[in-house]
Amino acid sequence: MSLDVSPALLEQAERGEVDEAAFVDCVRNSLPYAWEMISSLVAQLKVDGGEFADNQTPPPDEQARGQLLRALASDAIRGALQRHFGVRLAFQNCHRVAVFPLDASADDRLARFTSVRGQLLNQSPELRDC
Repeated sequence: MSLDVSPALLEQAERGEVDEAAFVDCVRNSLPYAWEMISSLVAQLKVDGGEFADNQTPPPDEQARGQLLRALASDAIRGALQRHFGVRLAFQNCHRVAVFPLDASADDRLARFTSVRGQLLNQSPELRDC
């Protein structure tokens, strides 16, 4: 299971629209490693500026790796995180998460990061089975 959904949040979903803040809180509590990774990258981008901020350190264990995969493979989770933090998220391999500003200034860099070429250049034997 991806998320630890409270009975109240599940009931809200069964009734219709879900409060996005409640969903984001569910993500924060269910996927703490992924949340911390993205939060720290957003903070780094705000402090350092530039076109993007990214993580190149593999997760400490499979549980953490799974959290990143669940957070970024789900359109709903990824979209909610992007809206909450006000960034665009990109993902390579099993751990390289990057945050880009929403404005068009980073469009070219985002396109390079998410390109086939960018994916191929980010390969290494250590990441083969991640």
